[in-house]
Order: sequence, then C-alpha cells, then structure tokens
Amino acid sequence: MATPASKPKPKSKPRVGRSKLTRAQIAALFEAFRAIEPEPKGELEHVNAYTLLVAVVLSAQATDAGVNKATGPLFAVADTPQKMLALGEEQVRDFVKTIGLFRGKAKNVIALSERLLAEHPDLPAGDVPEDRDYLESLPGVGRKTANVVMNMAFGHHTNAVDTHVFRASNRTGLAPGKTVEAVEAILDRVVPEAYGLHAHHWLILHGRYLCKARTPECWRCPVIEICAFEDKVMAPGAKPSTAKSSAAKTGRAKKAAGPKKASNGPG
Repeated sequence: MATPASKPKPKSKPRVGRSKLTRAQIAALFEAFRAIEPEPKGELEHVNAYTLLVAVVLSAQATDAGVNKATGPLFAVADTPQKMLALGEEQVRDFVKTIGLFRGKAKNVIALSERLLAEHPDLPAGDVPEDRDYLESLPGVGRKTANVVMNMAFGHHTNAVDTHVFRASNRTGLAPGKTVEAVEAILDRVVPEAYGLHAHHWLILHGRYLCKARTPECWRCPVIEICAFEDKVMAPGAKPSTAKSSAAKTGRAKKAAGPKKASNGPG
C-alpha cells in the first residue's frame, strides 16, 4: 500500500522582534520628542501628493537640501503627471542633474507618471492612489517611499525607515532590528497610537541632528535617561570608541579601588 505523501508545512511568518524599552519608556521617549517639536514636518518640498512622490523618489542616496534645490524649478513647471510627461525625460534629466543617479531617477519619474495616467486617468491632477501596495509597484518606488506618501499625503500611521530612523531605533532600543523591515515591523507594533502620525518624523530628526552616525551628541539628548545605547558620548569632541574605552578604564579603576557607594549620575 502506497504511503500518502505528506503535506508541505506552511511557511511560518517571520517573528516580529521586541523593543528593549517598556511601554512607559516608549511613551516618555515620544513625549520628549513632541515637547521639542509638536508638529514635525518632512523637509522635502512639494506642492501635492504627486510631487511628494517624485521628491522622495529623487531623494534616494541624496540630501533633502540637494533635492529641494533641483525640484523647486522642476515643480514650478511640472507638478502633475501630465505636465511631467509633456516636459519629457531629457528635460527632467536637465532639472535633476545635480542629484546623484539622476539619469535613472529621471527615467523612473517619467515611467511612474506614465503608469499613473494610464492606470488612474480619473484621479484629480496632482493626486496619487491611496494604496501602499500600488505605490510600491511604481518604478523607483520602494517601501520607504510608499510609507512616506501614505503618511504625509494621507495621514496613515506608517513608519518609513531610512538610515536615520534605522540608527535611532536601534541605538535607543526602541526597535532593534538587523533590517529595515524588522525595524519597521517593531515600530508598527510598539509606537503608541497618540504618536503614530509623527513617529517616523521625530526619529528622522533625532537621527539626523542628534543621534548622528559617527558621533552621537548624547550630552544634549532629550531622551538620554531612556536610551539603551551603551556607548554614549557625554562631551563634545569625544567619540563613541573613546567613551567606551573611558568606561572600561573607569571600571578597572573602580575594581582596583574596591567597592564604592552608588552615585546619582546618569546611567
């Protein structure tokens, strides 16, 4: 008698990681951000949902300031898919040639504009579909770009994970993950509803201006008491490795000197 073939096991969904912070600490972290900047805004200039989409596509591996310098003149003459197509790829390329990878980006801007017109001809000029999966399918648009548009154009509580959000989420312990997908999944789960609209903007600002890649400015950080980053930089001019080395030397000195009463300094 033939042995019945075993059914393949369904693939298990990847497990979502955990925050290193408690719920109270997470709320306190975002409350500290909100106290400094109650209504944070994205720094990419745009005039409607379509130009926001284009600006974010152009911002890959480029600074917001550099993109704004190019898109100001571009959006003055082409702020809808129709106008962008009328301009043509060559002229779009001329407008954005100061941005890195401008040839491929200009091609994508034209291609996504063609698709928007062909597949959504009834949308008002300057609008894009309120559909993250569809946006992700457009040329040059990835998960981060789609999340930015869903958040800024439509008010969805999405978390666009760029390099600043990734770094700040990992260092603080808010959403530790090895990939942007892992970080996004944790943020989606742990960010309180009250802070969901602005969460990724606060993290961008924190990563860009305080929790910098090479030398985080921990000495002026508003969430230093909450942050789980072990290698804090507590003075201007110091480096993370210096701070770690100093901590190790201090630890050896304390061990040699014997036990000492706990201090009230920051941990």
